[in-house]
Amino acid sequence: MKKGKLSLVLLMVVSLSLTMAASSWARPWGCGPGAANLTPEQAGQLFDLRQKFLNDTADLRKQMVLKRTELGALWRAENPDEKQILAKQKELNALREQMQQKAVAFKLQARKICPQGPMGMGPGGGMGPGGDCGMAMGPGRGMGPGGCW
Repeated sequence: MKKGKLSLVLLMVVSLSLTMAASSWARPWGCGPGAANLTPEQAGQLFDLRQKFLNDTADLRKQMVLKRTELGALWRAENPDEKQILAKQKELNALREQMQQKAVAFKLQARKICPQGPMGMGPGGGMGPGGDCGMAMGPGRGMGPGGCW
């Protein structure tokens, strides 16, 4: 009987989590609090800017995924080599730094278009390649709804 209750509770928690995640991703980009003040022109400019950011960082994001995969393989080795792991981590950190620099430039340009800073359009956070808000796409962070600045 305890197994049944535990399974039911677990099922409810998973269902609730998935529902919340799905609803947050269902919102169109830029539709968080504060985005309602955007003019159609601003929305278009921000969309184009974000698309440019995604295009400009595609290769960088790909490299980060590859480095994370390589790092994971090094950790899974029967006898992990500390020097190799540290070297691969250093490579990954360099890529993250490049991504953060691009994210800062993106955010500064976005602020010129929309000084109040709409929620839900940030290039970073969640997934990591950007580093601080809203994006949930890759290992740790990424592109998704979330508020920045």
